[in-house]
Amino acid sequence: MSGYLLDWGSLLVRWIHIITGIAWIGSSFYFVWLDNHLLPPEEPDGDPGVAGELWAVHGGGFYRARKYQVAPERLPRTLHWFYWEAYSTWLSGIGLLSLLYFFQADAYLIDPAVRMLSQGAAVAIAIGILIGSWLVYDALCRSELGRSNVKLGIAVALLACVLAWGVCELFSGRGAFIMFGAAIGTIMVANVFFVIIPGQRELVRARQQGREADPAPGLRGKQRSVHNTYFTLPVLFVMISNHHAMTYGAHDNWLVLIAMSFSGVCIRAWFVARHKPEGRQGITSLLLLIMGLLGLIIVIIGLYPDDPALVAGAPPVTTVQAEAILDERCVPCHSHAPTQPGFNAPPNGIVLNSPAQVRAHLAEVQKQLTLRTMPLGNITGMTDVERARLLQWLGQGAT
Repeated sequence: MSGYLLDWGSLLVRWIHIITGIAWIGSSFYFVWLDNHLLPPEEPDGDPGVAGELWAVHGGGFYRARKYQVAPERLPRTLHWFYWEAYSTWLSGIGLLSLLYFFQADAYLIDPAVRMLSQGAAVAIAIGILIGSWLVYDALCRSELGRSNVKLGIAVALLACVLAWGVCELFSGRGAFIMFGAAIGTIMVANVFFVIIPGQRELVRARQQGREADPAPGLRGKQRSVHNTYFTLPVLFVMISNHHAMTYGAHDNWLVLIAMSFSGVCIRAWFVARHKPEGRQGITSLLLLIMGLLGLIIVIIGLYPDDPALVAGAPPVTTVQAEAILDERCVPCHSHAPTQPGFNAPPNGIVLNSPAQVRAHLAEVQKQLTLRTMPLGNITGMTDVERARLLQWLGQGAT
């Protein structure tokens, strides 16, 4: 019953996470787009504070959006804020991280072949990474590097590379990718909570108190907001990576994580650039897009799997021998009624109780064994010899 309720808990929290994530990312993408499409007012109406405006049509109506350089002379009665989308996404994400990767660390976060960690140590390190990543990033932004967007961008990129390498040296491939995404997501929401929203509140207070508004908080918030939009595609990749073991299960998975993140940043940067006035006039360089696509191509080629080969000089593996390994190492999870604690149903609905069922999923089983992503966290203790013999049997056609 506990496994069943845990499955429902993870489903509902994941659903909430996706819903709130769409709301956050949607509003973020929209405001970046809006900011890059603002033009000087065609008909100045005597309001010197207006930095730009945009006319749009949608849903059968016309909209006029205006941006003020700092703040309007008189604040409107109703002022809409955008922050609960970010907070809700992070809270639901941490809830999902806890349900799957902390409470079930032995299966999803720890891989003894990578690092021998107790469940408590793994969770403590993971929490430390979430907090430490933000502290280091925030220190970089507040340092002298923060005065130069280029220098700061390089420093943040190096931080992300170190983070990707570090988590892959500590956790299972799947857990490492999720921890990387969780750390970047934490940085993003901390930017909203500690920098962007406080800066906006200061602008509002200054106007309410009749003080001249200081543009510095708004500029700091804008810098962090730009970082957030570039972080988005790498985080989205991580969110779907657990469905594609070829990425997190690769031998040098940290390089895959860096390359995919680099591609995401380049592609997002190209979209941002083409929304600016010079980009809309056809001047936008395709270099960013080419770099992003080139990164993807390199990863695709680099991860191309080798055909499972028979063990040289070894006698053929019989079906009886293969079934013995399957029954001990695979069937505890991949059966209609799993006996492995924490599993209420077979992963991905794949049942491996018989050779016929194995043959029905032959390519998938070969891939998972080759990438060493199954058994999950090697919780059933499959040895390298057993793995090699199963791959040999599969190479024989599972007969």
